[in-house]
Amino acid sequence: MTRFWQPHRLFLLAIGAALVIWCLYALRWDWVDDYAWEMAGGIWRTIWLLVLSAGIGMALAIPLGLAQASGPWYLACPAQVFCTVIRGTPLLLQIWLLYYGLGTLFPQFPWLRQSDLWPVLRQAWPYALLALSLSFAGYEGEVMRGAFKSVPRGQLEAAKAMGVPRFTLFRRIWLPQAVHQVLPTLGGETVLQLKATPLVATITVVEIYEVASQVRRELLIVYEPLLLLAVVYMIIAGLIVLMFRWLENRVPVKTV
Repeated sequence: MTRFWQPHRLFLLAIGAALVIWCLYALRWDWVDDYAWEMAGGIWRTIWLLVLSAGIGMALAIPLGLAQASGPWYLACPAQVFCTVIRGTPLLLQIWLLYYGLGTLFPQFPWLRQSDLWPVLRQAWPYALLALSLSFAGYEGEVMRGAFKSVPRGQLEAAKAMGVPRFTLFRRIWLPQAVHQVLPTLGGETVLQLKATPLVATITVVEIYEVASQVRRELLIVYEPLLLLAVVYMIIAGLIVLMFRWLENRVPVKTV
């Protein structure tokens, strides 16, 4: 505790407090009440896009990493190509290709326009969620490949020699150790995924960044909505970091 109360840290803390007080009293914040409902909806869309895309992406990343680490060539090669393409192209380009590509292809099928899926497929958020999920899977698939390869082969060979079934070996030894190793990296990638969500505003998905842009367009103010947007992202990112630090201490490395 005494290490925190050092002169340079107190000086930085004082500067930060002075900036916050100046922003509160010198800038215009009377618009917040008028846009509170829109901001709450934007924050909610940002959070569920982040949670769903990270969850779906991680579910895809595990088989992608496993295929590259120990799969046969006919599984490893497509997985490697997928990860290379995803990591080598901008996320904005992927979002536009899915939205303007599939979004213009689907209406050409009459049976699809008459199905129950059409009210969903005609909206922008499914394409945004798909693009974010595939992007997360491409990056984390490469991370999981390294994690699977980093698990000591002796443990796997010993489990095989003891007659442990392959699925049990994967579920109890290989996967838990790989996931435990990637948790710090996964936390950082989730924060990056959060900061990638504003790109979906380019295809009319109204999340928190788009709400801030709406405030700037309608009220002709710049700094206030952007500063509030930065605070929102910092709070969400801080909660993500705390959650993954908690997981690092709670998730054990399971063995047989």
